[in-house]
Amino acid sequence: MRTALCDRLGIEQPIVGFTPSEHVAAAISRAGGLGVLGCVRFNDADELDSVLDWMDENTGGRPYGVDVVMPSTVPTEVSDVDIESMIPDQHREFVQQTMTRLGLPELPEGERSGDAVLGWLHSVARSHVDVALKHPVKLIANALGSPPPDVIGRAHEDGVLVAALAGKAEHARRHVDKGVDVVVAQGHEAGGHTGEIATMVLVPEIVDAVGEEVPVLAAGGIGSGRQVAAALALGASGAWMGSCWLATKEYGIALGGEAMQRALVGADSSDTVRTRIYTGKPARLLKTRWTDAWAEPDAPDPLPMPLQNILVSEAHQRITRSGDPEVVSMPVGQIVGRMNEVRPVADVMESLLREAGETFDRLDKIR
Repeated sequence: MRTALCDRLGIEQPIVGFTPSEHVAAAISRAGGLGVLGCVRFNDADELDSVLDWMDENTGGRPYGVDVVMPSTVPTEVSDVDIESMIPDQHREFVQQTMTRLGLPELPEGERSGDAVLGWLHSVARSHVDVALKHPVKLIANALGSPPPDVIGRAHEDGVLVAALAGKAEHARRHVDKGVDVVVAQGHEAGGHTGEIATMVLVPEIVDAVGEEVPVLAAGGIGSGRQVAAALALGASGAWMGSCWLATKEYGIALGGEAMQRALVGADSSDTVRTRIYTGKPARLLKTRWTDAWAEPDAPDPLPMPLQNILVSEAHQRITRSGDPEVVSMPVGQIVGRMNEVRPVADVMESLLREAGETFDRLDKIR
């Protein structure tokens, strides 16, 4: 497979793999795709800089990208507002009671419960961009739409492409008008933040809206070569894939990775739920005892971002440390039903390409 996007990014295959793991991202790039490292987990610039140094040394000279979480407008964090004071006591009590009921272990001494949300702050996301532009990144993607104009301008000055996720054609149009180079059409089936429109419907709508101006990547429900081929048939220039890399051996290196993978390989495509409990915005998660607790009649409504992030930060850290697959809090798409074993990234990529090639051959015979 080769599309015009491959030439623009310097990759061999039109597969872009998003992941919070540098080990997975590097492996995707080495296998011929573009590994995109999620930066939201990094608390400070020095930590990210060190990881990107590692990426530079372990991608074999292949290109890679980064993904930040940055709203297009600066939020209230730059004012004197005490964000912590805006969280209602009943929400705090519910989370504390739920953590106790689920048997989640206390955090180790010295580990702060707020560390896990720093990457969601606008100021920290800007520091992520500052660090990324010191490295040979090929793409900066923003999970919350178009980055601010000055960020887009700085990236372009350094020859770096900018991507933004869109859940509607009108979102894609706005991204392009603001200077975004690549639009990721993310359908309802996707893991993490996702909209209401299914991938099969969304991708051609966005391709028709902006496809003559910028490449469009299809995202949501893509985890096989047949689905990659379908994305290209819908007019996309490639596939943006996230969930399928969670069940790779390289991801198992992460803290809590083994428990999470046990939960994923045992799930089917109906074992996800779209909810606001993860960040305050609708996101698709694996359905577990943690998500079930928030669906109980006495559970409070999730708070808006970033209040919900702050509220559940300690719980997410304790869930990770619990090693209990029944309480995992993990964004994953409906493609989880196909993730039935843990394999190396190279094997996943090989099977994607093989099946896509077989699909194209089969379609050639029906013309």
